[in-house]
Amino acid sequence: MKKKLKKPRPRLRSWLSRLGLSLLGKSMEREDIIKILRSATERQLIGQDALDMIEGVFQVSTMQVRDIMVPRSQMVVLERDVSPEDFLPIMNEHGYSRYPVIKEDRDNVIGVLLAKDLLRYFESDQKQRFVFRDVLRQAVFVPESKRLNVLLADFRANRNHMAIVMNEYGGVAGLVTIEDVLEQIVGDIQDEFDYDEDDSMIRKTDDGFIVKALTPLEDFNGYFKSSFRQGDTETIGGLVTNVFSYLPERGESVDINGFHFTVLHCDSRRINLLKLTMIEGSDTQVESMS
Repeated sequence: MKKKLKKPRPRLRSWLSRLGLSLLGKSMEREDIIKILRSATERQLIGQDALDMIEGVFQVSTMQVRDIMVPRSQMVVLERDVSPEDFLPIMNEHGYSRYPVIKEDRDNVIGVLLAKDLLRYFESDQKQRFVFRDVLRQAVFVPESKRLNVLLADFRANRNHMAIVMNEYGGVAGLVTIEDVLEQIVGDIQDEFDYDEDDSMIRKTDDGFIVKALTPLEDFNGYFKSSFRQGDTETIGGLVTNVFSYLPERGESVDINGFHFTVLHCDSRRINLLKLTMIEGSDTQVESMS
């Protein structure tokens, strides 16, 4: 016996019919579809999260790789002619799952190293047998002008997660990952460094502290017995941004008044999360930088 399909509610059916008829029209514009979807959200026929993702899909179809790539200068790369002991500290510091491997300079990317491929070499009898060419994955290269929706389809079809972005002169312009593309649709993807709203502003870790950028300077000073002054900003994230004098990228670091700050999470508008370690013997004064 065939199972009967549930009929949509009258209001929802009416809205779906309207959208379907609209989509059949030859002159239907993207802005018109968005207006219909927003109207449906206001009437609680679809959720805000669903609307945000649909708008993200439309946005991805108009954006190019150059709009979201990690710039060449901010790429974390590994040198081919080094031993695991030399590049493991880099991998531990940044915590990525994939790293471009270069030969001599950043324009010569010869492959991609997956962090998991190093696990076998942690055994004592395997350390001397490590050869880069045995574990390197083939690098994927894409032009800056490639549209994100096409890139996402390629990522899915070929099961790739990272691509090296090339400029019109054949040089490396940066890199882009599948997570970068998906975040344009679903928003920031949380990782192990992200906090929920209910978590404390400052968290102790094995090798330092994780600090929310919105932590008020007064609270930061109280916790660390520091004496940062409130000038143009009231938060530790604002202070760090002012010292950089520009909006830093993830992984950038700065030393301020005995503290070493590393950006763990940021977006196009602000820093969101910082890693903090203490510096022995530093005499940097933040007052002179504000």
